[in-house]
Amino acid sequence: MGSFQLSQRQNPRFYRSKGSAVAVKREVLEVPKIPRATLKEAQAALLEYLHWTRSIPFMDAENMSKNSPHFLRNLLEKVNIVKDVRSSMARFLRYHPINEFEPFFESLGLKPWEYTPLLPRNLMFLSDDSLFFENYRVLCQFGIERNKIGRIYKKAIQVFQLESGALPLKLQAYQELGLSHSFMVKIIVCSPCVLIGDVDMKFIKVLEILRSMGFDHAWIQEHLADQDSYNWGLILRVLNIFSEMFCSNELVRLISQHPGLLFEGSGYATFSLIGFLLKFGHPIDQISSMFLQFPKIQVQQFVSNLIKCFVFFHKIEMEVDEIAKLVCSYTVLLGSCRLKKTNSLLSNLNVGKKRLCKYIQENPQELSKWVIGLRIVPLPDAGEDIESKRLKMKFLLDLGYGENPNMMNKAFKVFRGRGGELQERFDSIVNAGLDKADVSEMVTVSPQILNQSKTVIQSKIDILVNELGYPLSSLVSFPSFLSYTTQRVRLRMAMYNWLKDHKKAEPDLALSTIVACSDKIFLNQYVNHHPSGPRVWQDLKAKLSMDK
Repeated sequence: MGSFQLSQRQNPRFYRSKGSAVAVKREVLEVPKIPRATLKEAQAALLEYLHWTRSIPFMDAENMSKNSPHFLRNLLEKVNIVKDVRSSMARFLRYHPINEFEPFFESLGLKPWEYTPLLPRNLMFLSDDSLFFENYRVLCQFGIERNKIGRIYKKAIQVFQLESGALPLKLQAYQELGLSHSFMVKIIVCSPCVLIGDVDMKFIKVLEILRSMGFDHAWIQEHLADQDSYNWGLILRVLNIFSEMFCSNELVRLISQHPGLLFEGSGYATFSLIGFLLKFGHPIDQISSMFLQFPKIQVQQFVSNLIKCFVFFHKIEMEVDEIAKLVCSYTVLLGSCRLKKTNSLLSNLNVGKKRLCKYIQENPQELSKWVIGLRIVPLPDAGEDIESKRLKMKFLLDLGYGENPNMMNKAFKVFRGRGGELQERFDSIVNAGLDKADVSEMVTVSPQILNQSKTVIQSKIDILVNELGYPLSSLVSFPSFLSYTTQRVRLRMAMYNWLKDHKKAEPDLALSTIVACSDKIFLNQYVNHHPSGPRVWQDLKAKLSMDK
């Protein structure tokens, strides 16, 4: 009858030697359903093999057969169904022993892409690692659900490598300290590292401090997540810092309202927040006040929002001291605002960076209206904006854009900057020694050359004439020269001169030919013509980067 086919897609692999765990994760996003009758027969065949042939205890064998769908599906695709699924699988397993760790780990709650990197080397049978299986049995007998033991193995494999008889003694030691059985089950699942080494005294100290503030084990258990891991030393440090910042009543109220300050990332986000604010000169008493006003938001999200606000301020070129004032005075506001991207805000607000900086400094509460999910309302025109538009209109009319309204509208979008600034940039090119009519033609052909400051334009002209030795008139035929970065120009010209010296480039190439083509074309048509060209290119690039 042929092998049992569940789908037409490629069979996913589960062996370490056949590819990375990442590849497995891409292949196995979900398990296609196996027909119910087929599934029951396949599970029965696998159970019989594991229990009767491999002598695995019945409860464990049953758990493996019923809770390893990825493995079972993969196995079925290899079986040649002759009469019925059960007998065909039994025959296959008789001559093709399986890697028992695969269905075992899957039955413990791990996905193939999680357990593949954890598979023991050179071992196929659970009986080959008696110590591993003994410690697994101890955890089961202690009351930990089998489908959570996989997380323990993933977080702390050392627990399964403990010497025979050591694990029960560790569990007993914690219980003798007054920790309840149900509480320890929770702790072991989300923080199995407490079972490594001696009794974790930092963990015990955290419990003592919290208990002294009125937080019992049930409260702690409620705020721990199985999927997370916890660093009790870090949590203890956060508690010690808070003890210095707050009186006892304030601290109790803060932790009861925001347990995430302790438990999210073991308090790492809280440490990051305090450090971030200290760097801006935020005094400790103000940091304390900020925590007492902390919003109902995850700590990590608060820190992320705060940092994104800082990046936004930096991108709109706000002065450092003004950023510091905002961060220190409006910490809670900034941490509560999930701002949209900078380019989106500049576009939707229809405002320039300079005015936006001033507007934020005068109206910081407006930031709450610029968050993801809200529609942005453009800022109203200021008096200076109206004057700027008038000057910009005059500048464009002088360039000859007044004859066509559509061209005028497009020009308004292409030419960035205030009216007075555009005229100033234009004049700087004329004052360098070019005719006004020629500059007007240059700007018409390459309007982007005016979208940079007067200082930048002057420096590029200086490089062209005094450093590279080209006449100023070169700009008339190649105005977009002013659009390229000085690093690109210097790198291209240095490489061209080297090739020219080694007779691998024509001595009279046009400036536009050297600068305007893409890196790929420049490398193929010029650099690669000399055996040492690529090396020299990289050396020049590195030198210019260092000089920059």
